[in-house]
Amino acid sequence: MIHMLTVVTRRQIAKGATELVCRLPDATVIEPGRFMHLRVGPLLRRPISIANVEGDLITFLFKEIGQGTKELAQLRPGDQIDALGPLGNGFPVQHVAPDARIVLVGGGIGVPPLYYTMRKLVERGISCEAILGFDTADSVFYEDEFRALGPTTVTTVDGTAGVQGFVTAALEPNRFDTLFACGPEPMLRSIQHVPITHKFLSIENRMGCGIGACFACVCPTPDGHYVKTCSDGPVFRAEEVIL
Repeated sequence: MIHMLTVVTRRQIAKGATELVCRLPDATVIEPGRFMHLRVGPLLRRPISIANVEGDLITFLFKEIGQGTKELAQLRPGDQIDALGPLGNGFPVQHVAPDARIVLVGGGIGVPPLYYTMRKLVERGISCEAILGFDTADSVFYEDEFRALGPTTVTTVDGTAGVQGFVTAALEPNRFDTLFACGPEPMLRSIQHVPITHKFLSIENRMGCGIGACFACVCPTPDGHYVKTCSDGPVFRAEEVIL
């Protein structure tokens, strides 16, 4: 479904990172981990994960990497965005056992969808922890927001904030039975085989159509087939994909 979103607020939340809050007039139930495909000028749509939903307000957090996201970061209150979605399959929040021991692991721009996921878990009365990985202190965002939901550990590659190293430096697998993760492929690959019973990975991938028609975002599977990140995912069980 195509929506016309109206920008409500825009603010810089870290170096090169923007928070965009928009009004979705025909707001519906949106599961954590799904995304919207946003049109930016004459360019192809950009898949942007949903960081939060409150009533008819939807929040996007993104890094200004290419021309499309740089243009998104220049939008002002009142501007409109042509948005396709919500798309994809998200994290199975409603199927998690009440006594599950959950850790959410995000790396860089993989952090945003985990905030909404953690919020919905907490609303169900499920305790969980978060590990958020960034390059440096200047790039850290939403630390306070995560801490308001539960125990949160920040890691930075250069050690300027939190624990020095990658997210794996702070991950203690024996303390958890369920893991939700989103981030760059090397990060997901590093935690794909950690000894945690249930692991769900949200894959970041370049997309064309966003609805499974163009086959631009395929990912190989152990049985020799392929899945489409946009329509079969972006969330998969760790054992379903080869990274």
